[in-house]
Amino acid sequence: MTDQTTWLTPGAQKKLQEEFETLTTEGRVEIEERIAEARSHGDIRENADYDAAKNEQGMMEARIRQLKHILETAEVREAEDTGVVQIGTIVTVVDSDGDPTEYFVAPTENRIPGFLLASPSGPLGSALLGAAIGDEVSYEAPGGTFTMRIEAVRPFEG
Repeated sequence: MTDQTTWLTPGAQKKLQEEFETLTTEGRVEIEERIAEARSHGDIRENADYDAAKNEQGMMEARIRQLKHILETAEVREAEDTGVVQIGTIVTVVDSDGDPTEYFVAPTENRIPGFLLASPSGPLGSALLGAAIGDEVSYEAPGGTFTMRIEAVRPFEG
């Protein structure tokens, strides 16, 4: 995986592909209709509806470009069950207070409701990568240094 590659679960790939399809079809049609309606109100130099529609069009086109890049450079695969924290695993950790927490270790494009996300590019995610059950990991965050013990590691299935 290169710095430009984004790891995706098959489910995340499908979700992003659906968003891309919706934006490039229905989304573009809706924006064109809003721009045409705003133009029909007269002078576009002082037309707030026109400005808002053009701004929304620009943001939508930026998202389309972002999705296209992600989908073209994505590595789509399932995590392997190795007992070691890797991208695509669910890891259960216990903090210094003894409280267990589960994290899904994956890039933000793989966000799944019900799971806390530990991005591999963030302090927690990078500290977790490569750790195995029983290991203690520490990471620096704005609130200080945090240490936790790995209790369980399993591949994400979904």
